[in-house]
Amino acid sequence: MPIGLGQASGGWTESSAALRILYAGIRNSEGLLTDDSFTQTNPPAVATNVSTKVDTTINGVLSGSVAFTRPDVGSDFIGGAGSEDNQILMAGIPSQAIGFKALGVFINTAVGNAYENTPGVASGKGPYMSQMGTYGNQLYETSLIGDSVHGDPVAGAAITYYTGVGLIASRNGYLTPLLQLNAAGTGIDTCDDQSVSAESFVAGNDEMSTLIGIVKMPPDATQSEVVYDQRI
Repeated sequence: MPIGLGQASGGWTESSAALRILYAGIRNSEGLLTDDSFTQTNPPAVATNVSTKVDTTINGVLSGSVAFTRPDVGSDFIGGAGSEDNQILMAGIPSQAIGFKALGVFINTAVGNAYENTPGVASGKGPYMSQMGTYGNQLYETSLIGDSVHGDPVAGAAITYYTGVGLIASRNGYLTPLLQLNAAGTGIDTCDDQSVSAESFVAGNDEMSTLIGIVKMPPDATQSEVVYDQRI
C-alpha cells in the first residue's frame, strides 16, 4: 500500500537520495568521513546475495546506508561498514571491536550524484540522521547475506519485513531485519548473526547489533521504501 492518503505525482520518491525524511530527528555532521567512505565498493563486505536495492556502480557510502564509528581509522571518524578486510582487522583488536558501533543513517551519497554539487567530497563531512525521527528508506537488504543464528532461514533466503520488527545493520551497512520467521512459518529466529550483522561480526559474538529502528510499513509492490521510526 502507499504511505499516507491522497494522491501525488511521485515527486517525493523520485529523488537522488534513498533516505526520505518524514519526521526529522537530529541531522548530525560531527566527525570526518573515512577515506573509504568515498571509495568502497557496494556492497562493501559481502558480495553474495546482493540486495536488489543497491546500485553497484556507485562507490562510497550511499544515501540510506548506516553510519558507523570507525576506530580502525581514528578518533571522531565515521564511515560505512567497511570492507571484509577492514572488519577482520577490527575484529582482531579488542579496543576496536568494542568501538565499532552504528550511529545513524546517511542522508546523502558521499561522492554525490551526476549534475549536482559534491559537498561531501569538498568538506569531508557526511551528514547522517541520529536520534529518533521517522524515515522512508529505499536501501535495504532483500536476501539474507548469511545464516540466521539457528540456521533457519539460511543465507540466500528472501527477506520479509514485518511491521513492528527491529532493524539492524548488515555486514554491508544496509538495513536488515532483526527477526524472521523460520522456513515453515511456525517460529521466529533472530538474524543478528555474525554472518549477517556488521557489529556482531566485528565483536565476534551473535546478537551484538545496535537497534536502529522499528518497521512501521514494510516495502511491497506499491511502496518501495521500508518506513521506520528510528531508535538509535
